Amino acid sequence: MKTKKVSMEKNKKVAMITGGTQGIGLATARQMAEKGYNLVLVARNRRQDLVEELKSLGSSDVLILEADLIDESACAEVIAAAQNKFSRIDVLIHLAGGAVPGSLLEVSPHSWYKAFDIHLHAAFHLCRFAAPVLRSNSEGCIILVSSAAGIRGVKNALAYAVVKGALPQMARSLAFELADDSIRVNCISPGVIRTRFQDTLSPEQVKNNIDNRIPLHREGVPNDVAQVIGMLVENTYITGENIVIDGGLTMRIA
Repeated sequence: MKTKKVSMEKNKKVAMITGGTQGIGLATARQMAEKGYNLVLVARNRRQDLVEELKSLGSSDVLILEADLIDESACAEVIAAAQNKFSRIDVLIHLAGGAVPGSLLEVSPHSWYKAFDIHLHAAFHLCRFAAPVLRSNSEGCIILVSSAAGIRGVKNALAYAVVKGALPQMARSLAFELADDSIRVNCISPGVIRTRFQDTLSPEQVKNNIDNRIPLHREGVPNDVAQVIGMLVENTYITGENIVIDGGLTMRIA
């Protein structure tokens, strides 16, 4: 009986979520737990308090890793740790990142390069190290996270907009490259979602967003995004797409 249980656990699918201990990442972890996935959460803050909650939602096992993914070696280490723990990875969701304010003349070179490191270079390294692991299954899924800021021009966030704009194209290219291995690659582009990311906005900016910029006249919440991620994980006939979740923010000219 014990051998049978171990065998069943080895066959249970595994989702790795970077930035998975807060905001959209945590909402996504909860979604995947409810779908019965074992979880590997990667973050700069190791929140062990989440383990029991996620198990209560449906995960049999949860591994939380503390890592700064701006380093190639850290990307290799988290993939190796997940493989060592579970012997497989089925889903890779790269949500780690953060705001990078500053216009052309304001953003420092250091901030510019760091934006590429965490948003784009980390995605490259994670996908590169994860692809051989995903190939060992009958199918796999990668989801990259862009932003509405990567779709339309924005002021005072040049580095952030540029790196986010690159991710949908990365998803399209990888989707074509990895299709013969039954690895699907998609991207999502959230708009104004109420997370810590929005805490820097003034009350006037929040009001302007709701009154004038977002046609649905409300901010999104993390679960709005997590639900779409869950759909992309389960739908095996979508690849190379970028799905926008922004309340209509980017659908119009003015």
